[in-house]
Formats: sequence, C-alpha cells, structure tokens
Amino acid sequence: MTAQLAEPLGASLCPIVAVVGATGTGKSDFALDLVEALATQGHRAEIINADAMQLYQGMDIGTAKLPSDQRRGIPHHLFDVWGLRKEASVAEYQSLARATIGSLQSSGVIPLLVGGSGLYVSSVIYEFEFPGTDPALRERLENRLEVEGREALVRELAEQDPLAAVAIDSRNSRRLIRALEVVMLTGKPFGAGLDAQRHRWQENLVVLGLHSERDALTPRLDDRVEGMWRQGLVEEARLLVSEGLREGVTASKAIGYHQALAILDGAMSESEAIENTQALTRRYARRQVSWFRRDDSITWLGSKDDRRVTVAASLVLSALA
Repeated sequence: MTAQLAEPLGASLCPIVAVVGATGTGKSDFALDLVEALATQGHRAEIINADAMQLYQGMDIGTAKLPSDQRRGIPHHLFDVWGLRKEASVAEYQSLARATIGSLQSSGVIPLLVGGSGLYVSSVIYEFEFPGTDPALRERLENRLEVEGREALVRELAEQDPLAAVAIDSRNSRRLIRALEVVMLTGKPFGAGLDAQRHRWQENLVVLGLHSERDALTPRLDDRVEGMWRQGLVEEARLLVSEGLREGVTASKAIGYHQALAILDGAMSESEAIENTQALTRRYARRQVSWFRRDDSITWLGSKDDRRVTVAASLVLSALA
C-alpha cells in the first residue's frame, strides 16, 4: 500500500541529496530504492542526472543509462538533453541542475542528484563560479601542447592544481588546457572552487557515497564492459554516427564509444576495443574514488550493505526535521 504523501515541505526545508561514487557501484538502483523508502515515510523525491555522458541523446548502452521502463515510474531529470555534436559544459550543466533543483524544492519534492562525474556534482552542490576565457592565452597553451607535448602540461597542472589533476583525464586536451587557463587567469587553482572544503550552495545538504572494495569492483567493471558489447554498443555507435557522434568533441571521446568508432573504422579489433575500454573504465573509477574521497562530508555506505537504504533514508529524514 502506497503511503500518503506529505504536504509540500517548502524550499527552505527540503534538502538536496546527492548520491555519488565510482562507476559500477550501483548508484542508479540505490537511488530508486531510496526514493521508494522515502515515499513510505510520506516524502516525494525525484532523480536528477549527474553523469556527464548520460546528458547526451542516444548514448544509452555505453553509459549504462537506466532504460525508461526500469525507472519504476519515478521521474528522472536531465537525461538526453544534449545533442551529440554539443561540447560538454560544466557551467551549463550547473545552471540546468540548479534550476531543476529549485523547481523540485518549490513543489516540496526532494531533489536526488545521482552520478559519478565529480566536477559536475561538485559544481552544483558547492559554490563555484566559472571564469571567462582568454583566446590569446588559450592559443599559447594549445601551441605549448603541440610543441612540448601533453605530459609537460599534465606535470604543470599537477604542480599548480593537484585537485583538478585528479579530476581531469590527462588525455583530454581540451579540459587540460581549460584548467591551466583558469589557473593563469585567476591566480587560483581551478579545482579550488570545487573543493569539498568550499561553501555549500545550500546548507541543507546530504551527500551519500557508495563504495565497493577494488577487488570486488574491478571484475564487476570488466564484466560490465563485456555486457555492453553483448548488448550492441557497436551497433548503437553505428546508428549514432548519422546523429553526429563523430563530430561531437565530447561524445566521440566517451569511453566505449571512442573504441566502438575505432572498430567501425577498422582501427581496432573487437578484443582490442574491449580490453582498452576495460582499462580506461578501471582508470576512470580510480579517479572518481580519488575525487570523492577528498570530501569528508560524504557518508559512505557499502554498495552491498543490506542496511544502506535504511541508513540513507534516516539521514535524509533527519535533514527534513
């Protein structure tokens, strides 16, 4: 029997709840379970996507996007909002997510921000303003990248901004250059604005992290990648080519899709693509763990702990009191 929902709480009382953690730790199912647990206590909650790649239309298999028929009738926001040719923008995501949060809170609905993209999550729940750009400086950095090589810029970023160096894939030249540009423009680390020690955007905040031991997570991630190939990732990529996948600065570089395109181009065999995707997925998970472990406000829950939903619901209900 469904519980009677409480009257709207009002924006000042309704907390933001964030569910974070490495890929493969079960955040999507946990979030659904948490929404249902809160509903039994008379409180509505809805899910807001905080996975950068799940913002893209049609990128379903390779991002492990939860199919609509598996969302248990719970509203999901900010999925499939960007076309494949669009370049990712944390600043734009921040604006979209905060607007969605405000809309839900004004209706007495608890916003549940769910995802493992550290920069995206932190940009929403912590105060952070995005500096402008300097075309001349950007050009100089691009020239340095070409002359000195990526590793020289990676070392410089690690020295000047260790937090950003952890969060940013060192092979992503665009984001590497952007981080260095911000450091040089502002005199402050790009990552400083996203540090867990910074001010919260809203004080009423509950951050829940799902954790799996590496020995358990690694084979799960490898199996997940193989499952994506069985589900038809290469065929999905083939279909998305006509929608602009190849032209997408961000989408074409996404883990799994980049390798699927390489198969279509004859540049990789299937086994090479799977192994490469598995290695990059494991590396990405390590970066996620490093990023979130810096935030001592996160309450960590074991991904296989039978009490994780009960504990999480209790923390959220306490924030509502």
